[in-house]
Amino acid sequence: MLDRMMNAVHRWLCSSRMWANAVEKPLTDWLAGAGIGDDVVEIGPGYGATTRVLADHCERLTAVEVDPVLAVRLENTYGDRIEVIRASGADVPLDSAAYSGVVCFTMLHHVSPVAAQDALFAEARRLLRPGGVFAGVDSLPSLGFRLLHIGDTMVPVSPATLPARLSAAGFSDVRVEATRSQVRFHARRL
Repeated sequence: MLDRMMNAVHRWLCSSRMWANAVEKPLTDWLAGAGIGDDVVEIGPGYGATTRVLADHCERLTAVEVDPVLAVRLENTYGDRIEVIRASGADVPLDSAAYSGVVCFTMLHHVSPVAAQDALFAEARRLLRPGGVFAGVDSLPSLGFRLLHIGDTMVPVSPATLPARLSAAGFSDVRVEATRSQVRFHARRL
């Protein structure tokens, strides 16, 4: 399945120690103020670079991975430190209103079409308890980004439309910030 979403170069990069090191400090710093709580669901962890950081900062972490090979890799890497669920982020077999946080990092652009991204947003809201936080980061298109994604599934998330899409999914207190290379978002379930 992963070979349909990511080309070989992209898979190599995302599974590299270089990528894991690159995400560690920014994610650690972000976690200090994210307010995701201690019972978190990570949608689309892929090779687990962000999972490694989250596992050290969350009391309970559940990883939802659609690719069966990557799900097994996560299970083998993290053992009983996390729970791994093999499922689509738009249809997660977990209880409603049970989690303090739902996060996703640099994976939304692999969810196609836009309606599937919206279904993922709605599912994130369903999983959250009242007051829970949905937050994440995704990449914005650039020449390098486009070259890395040749042959990949690539549906970038527009920072201009993301606030309305998250609101439509039932979130409040929606904050979206765009940098030159990323869109970051943070929203709350009332």
